[in-house]
Amino acid sequence: MLLRVRVTLPDRPGALGQVARTLGVAGADIVQVTVLERLGGRAVDDFTVVWPGAARVDRLLAGLAAIPGVQVDGVWRAIGTPVTGGQDAELLAQVAANPVDGLATLVDAVPGLLAADWAAAAVVPADWAIRSASRPPAGAATAQSAGPAPTPGAESRFDGGQLPDDDFMTGLTVPVDESPTGGEPAVAYASWRAPVPLRLPEVTPLRARPMDGPDGVRYASVPFGRAGLVLIVSRVDGDGLPAAAFHVTEVDRTAQLVRAATVILGDRLDLVTVDPVTARR
Repeated sequence: MLLRVRVTLPDRPGALGQVARTLGVAGADIVQVTVLERLGGRAVDDFTVVWPGAARVDRLLAGLAAIPGVQVDGVWRAIGTPVTGGQDAELLAQVAANPVDGLATLVDAVPGLLAADWAAAAVVPADWAIRSASRPPAGAATAQSAGPAPTPGAESRFDGGQLPDDDFMTGLTVPVDESPTGGEPAVAYASWRAPVPLRLPEVTPLRARPMDGPDGVRYASVPFGRAGLVLIVSRVDGDGLPAAAFHVTEVDRTAQLVRAATVILGDRLDLVTVDPVTARR
């Protein structure tokens, strides 16, 4: 199986080689290495590896933890090999070629680009930020969509900066068939692996940011800047593996895709409505 392993390591000669050797000794075959960050003498790297299904990941984690200065930020199943900017351009070309299904194309493709589990486009009412600020946080969220439920797991940290306040992380109830005008944020479209019930984070304030939710769920939230649309991308813990939080570079990449798709789709985004059939995909 393919695993994504995110590590923070000293940014010095030989450190990357130590991590690579440890992965190899543990039985991992490295497919690709992606450098997410180099700052202040530290680096954050993503390793995509082929891991023997019968082997225990604990052995891999123990080996990495024994390297001085190395911290494991997350290990999770990968859908495929990490992709580059060329795939981003190809995705936007597909959105432009078929703008009628452009939003669905974007939502379905983003999880694969970010090694995430699912994505959804939510419609936020114009007065939601005002109303949510004037009342206590709501409870757990629900919405109809297809896919496996998130698996509880371990805590993780946000590699690119400070985590949002706890009141940003509270779930909210999202009935699929409720009108987004004057109601709760509702799902317009969800990718095929989105769980049932769908758990959404508190999406206000509307700005691109990573979030950690309950039960080992990681989120990236990126607003479209029109029609109250927000793209939510999620990565969950599974099989006892702690998924990494979305890094600031992943959030920035998603924001660039959303901005470009917004320019391409234009006024079509103003016509997006909550469709119970679509949202149950």
